[in-house]
Amino acid sequence: MRRTETIENERQREQERLDAGRTAQERNVLGQFATPPALATQIADYALELWKERRAKVRFLDPGIGTGAFYAALRGVFSEKLVERAVGVEIDPRFVKTAKALWSEDGLEVTEADFTTMRPPASHHRFNLVLTNPPYVRHHHLEAAQKEKLQRLVARRLGIRVSGLSGLYCYFLLLCHDWLEEDALALWLVPSEFMDVNYGAAIKEYLTERVTLLRIHRFHEADVQFDDALVTSAVVAFRSGQPPRGHRAEFSFGGTLGKPVVREMVQVAVLRDLRQKWSNHPAGAGNGRRTDPSAVALGDLFTIKRGIATGANEFFIVPTDEALARGLPRECLKPILPSPRYLRAAVIESGPRGYPQIEKPLALIACSYPEKVVRERYPQLWNYLEAGKRKGIHERYLTAGRSPWYSQEERPPAPFLCTYMGRNRSRPFRFLWNKSQATAANVYLMLYPKEPLATALRKDPQLFEKTFRFLGSIAPENFLGEGRVYGGGLFKIEPKELARLDADALAEQTGLRGLRRQSRLGFA
Repeated sequence: MRRTETIENERQREQERLDAGRTAQERNVLGQFATPPALATQIADYALELWKERRAKVRFLDPGIGTGAFYAALRGVFSEKLVERAVGVEIDPRFVKTAKALWSEDGLEVTEADFTTMRPPASHHRFNLVLTNPPYVRHHHLEAAQKEKLQRLVARRLGIRVSGLSGLYCYFLLLCHDWLEEDALALWLVPSEFMDVNYGAAIKEYLTERVTLLRIHRFHEADVQFDDALVTSAVVAFRSGQPPRGHRAEFSFGGTLGKPVVREMVQVAVLRDLRQKWSNHPAGAGNGRRTDPSAVALGDLFTIKRGIATGANEFFIVPTDEALARGLPRECLKPILPSPRYLRAAVIESGPRGYPQIEKPLALIACSYPEKVVRERYPQLWNYLEAGKRKGIHERYLTAGRSPWYSQEERPPAPFLCTYMGRNRSRPFRFLWNKSQATAANVYLMLYPKEPLATALRKDPQLFEKTFRFLGSIAPENFLGEGRVYGGGLFKIEPKELARLDADALAEQTGLRGLRRQSRLGFA
């Protein structure tokens, strides 16, 4: 034990040295977020609790070994005599060198490879215990060809379709399936976002159909497990092999893995509805739930869309007076709202030319004319666009896919808007009543009244105020029950999530109570 402690102390020093050798941005792209030693020990303790009734010796695997945090935890918690074999896979040669130097003499076999491309072992060489924190590489850092290859591989091995929005950790978890022997235990430290987002459907399908889900513990959003990754973490524990009929999985929240704040046992059959937000479990975790699926929802009354994603706000959104001073043509300028932090009032009044009555009105440069027309008709705008080209604006991800590159999405002004993110749990999101002709950037959700609400508002303008009051009265727990939360207490809500909020009271106030739930068409 003393030797393990000595090596672990050295490992932590080496981890700090290796982390310091790359910038935070570089480690973010590579998904390298070191597991805190105390958290690794928590997970190993829980693994031992699950292992107690077993007689077999441990054959341990960590497909993203790093410097060996989980191997150190394994050695600190499990008896040395209980561990028969230990294997770690790591793609970064710097970490491979360190892990080998630290642990090779103590039984850890380290392989330098990309785990997702490795051939699974024969059945008699598979593993019965996985403890791991896979790389958190977000989907936009993965090459398109790499995504397609991984999607095909998962489909071929498991018959599960994986969304292109899935992060690398999803592929690690799914592709590890063929490395496990029957009845193996696996504990994965992953971002909890899969529990709520659409791309999480593949993981949910796997956890409810292909293995026996034992437990998901979700840490409180304020309890960020990683200093350098603002994600809310979860520990997912399962046993290989399909679940027995009537099986229930434990969902816990807050506190530690050993002492959670709240627990709930949930029927796996209930979890198989992949549309369900798993973060609604356990009850009492602070998330509200819609109780009447037949009630009128906000999405029955509004088409809800994200605001404009320009691809380069600093270039396309400029103060109106500056745009005019540059000689940019008015017909290529549209009023646009500033970031919510610059809007003190919740009601945005309209000023000249439909611009909002705020201290510093902004304009969106939006032009669909071909470059030849712009060059001949609007020389000042042409010069501005050419300056943007010299900065590479036209080659960015969004602009490169547009024709012409300086054109913008069509987002007419919406009478009501909701902020897309917030950090105040007691009021995570904010509604605005937009009386101006300003569009909005993608930090807002834009609410466009559907029929028959649109007709009702035209006939009786006083309903605008009733509608706005209703939106502002939505209880925070209802938002939290549909939205999602990230580490450090950052709350976000997407159009489809906002659309699911109950709006029976608004239907009543606007004389539309007879409206029943409609299809979810029209959400963007």
